[in-house]
Amino acid sequence: MVVGMVTLPRSPRWLVDKGLDIEARHMLMRLRGNDQKRVDGELAAIQENANLSEAGWQLFKRNRNFRRSTGLGMTLQFMQQFTGANVILYYAPHILDLAGYGSAREQLWGTVLIGVFMTLATFIAIAFVDKLGRKPLLYTGFTAMGSCMVLLGVLYEYGLQSAWAQYTAIGLLAAFVISYAMSAAPMVWVLCSEIQPLKGRDFGVTASTVTNWVPNMIIGATFLTLLNTLGNAGTFWLYAVLNFAFILVTLALVPETKGITLENIERNLMKGKPLREIGY
Repeated sequence: MVVGMVTLPRSPRWLVDKGLDIEARHMLMRLRGNDQKRVDGELAAIQENANLSEAGWQLFKRNRNFRRSTGLGMTLQFMQQFTGANVILYYAPHILDLAGYGSAREQLWGTVLIGVFMTLATFIAIAFVDKLGRKPLLYTGFTAMGSCMVLLGVLYEYGLQSAWAQYTAIGLLAAFVISYAMSAAPMVWVLCSEIQPLKGRDFGVTASTVTNWVPNMIIGATFLTLLNTLGNAGTFWLYAVLNFAFILVTLALVPETKGITLENIERNLMKGKPLREIGY
C-alpha cells in the first residue's frame, strides 16, 4: 500500500483547499491529458466549492437528494457483499474440501491460488474503469459471478467424484474471484466516493462503509447454516439469484460516472435527477 500511495497524484481539490491553485492546475493538466478548456472549467468548479465545510449529518436530515445518494451508496455496499465473494474467501478451504480436495496441502494451495487470481484481476479494473466505464464492468462481473454460482451448484448437486469435475470446480472458483476483483470489489468503492456531494462526503462514505461490514458479518455467520439448511447446491444457487438481481438494480439505479467531474455529479444530484442519470 505504501508503494501504491507513492505513485498516486495529489488531489487537485486538496491542493485548492490549501491555496496551491497553480499546483492544482498542473495536476489537472496531467490528469486530463493537457485539455486546457476542460481543466479551466474543472478548476473553476473546484475553487467555487473549496470553501464548503463538511456538514454531512445536517445535510442528511434536511436534504432528500443527499439521502438518495447515501441510500444508493449503502445499496451498492450491500450488493458487493451479497455477491458471495467473501464467502469464497473466508471459507475457501471448506469449499475446496466439499469439491473433493481433502488434504490440507491441497486446500492451502487452492486458497493461495484464489488470492493470487483476485489480486491480479484487480489490474483489469484499473485498466478498463475509465475506458469502458463503471456500469459495463459491474454488468460483466455480476453476470459472470451469477453464472459461476449456477455451475458450482450443478457440480455440487450431481457430484464431484471425477477428476475433471474437481478441476472444473476450482476453475469456477477462480473465475468467480476474478470476476469479483474486476467489478464489484473496486467499482463499488469508486462509485460510493463519486456520488456523494462534497459537503456530505464524509457522512455518505461512512454510512456506506458501515453497510459494507454489517452484511459482511451476516454472510460470514450464516454460510455454514445455509449449507446445512439449503444444501451445497442450494446455497450457491441462492447467491446466483442475488447476482442476477443485482444486474437489474444496477440498470435501474446506478449512474455511469466515467469522465464526469464530481462537481457535475453533485449538481445533477441536487437538481433531483434520477440517480441513474446524475452522471450525464
